[in-house]
Amino acid sequence: MNKEKSNMNQVAEKKKADVALTSMFEQDANTSFSNMDTDDYALPFLRVLGQLSPECNKRDAKYVDGAEPGMIFNTVTKQLYDGEAGVNIIPCYYKREYVEWSDRGEGTSAPVAIHSVDSGIIKEATRDASYKDRLPNGNYLENTASYFVLIDDGTSALISMKSTQLKVSRSWNSMMNSIKLKGKTGMFTPAMYSHVYSLKTVQQSNDKGTWFGWTIEKVGPVQDKDLYEAAKSFASSVNKGDVTAKHGGDETKSKDEVPF
Repeated sequence: MNKEKSNMNQVAEKKKADVALTSMFEQDANTSFSNMDTDDYALPFLRVLGQLSPECNKRDAKYVDGAEPGMIFNTVTKQLYDGEAGVNIIPCYYKREYVEWSDRGEGTSAPVAIHSVDSGIIKEATRDASYKDRLPNGNYLENTASYFVLIDDGTSALISMKSTQLKVSRSWNSMMNSIKLKGKTGMFTPAMYSHVYSLKTVQQSNDKGTWFGWTIEKVGPVQDKDLYEAAKSFASSVNKGDVTAKHGGDETKSKDEVPF
């Protein structure tokens, strides 16, 4: 009995200590980040791991313990999500661009340039034998859809869709735009950040090969007011240019080439 009472006392003391530490942390909240701006942070990408992803190769320096093809990977936190169980996210902002790349092995892992969809750059490209939109300078364009999202834990991330995944992107856009609610003045379409979606992965294939891609389901309206306000604020930051997508490296140009 005395031992049990002693254990209970230890638990109570630990809780008090934790509360005291949290209070100290709160007093100094954000004080050490004042000299950092958006250029000093890396926006995580949520990426689907494939058979050739280095995170799945135990002999690769980038291997992540427990990583398997079909999982969803956070490129900054290194967190893995089960592709079948999925992860809940709130889409906050959508942007489609033409990302210009040099061929693998040429130049750096960063894109040569990023062009807006209304730039007219696609008119200069010619579809080659490998189904790439090739520019006169030898580089190629990737039609890329980017979703700036909040993960269910409140952290921000970016999802990039291209090639075969553009079909998923169009379907998701249609799903979001089809939501109608009845307001004081009639029916209206709410902002995309009004609803939560479940992102999962599924194996896909065509005559070019097999790979893992996205599948998306609507969960329902955002229930937490603070989370809704956070999503709205994030959308505003992206719209103002305070947050941008930095394509390149492991985030968007992995070794897994999705067949066209």
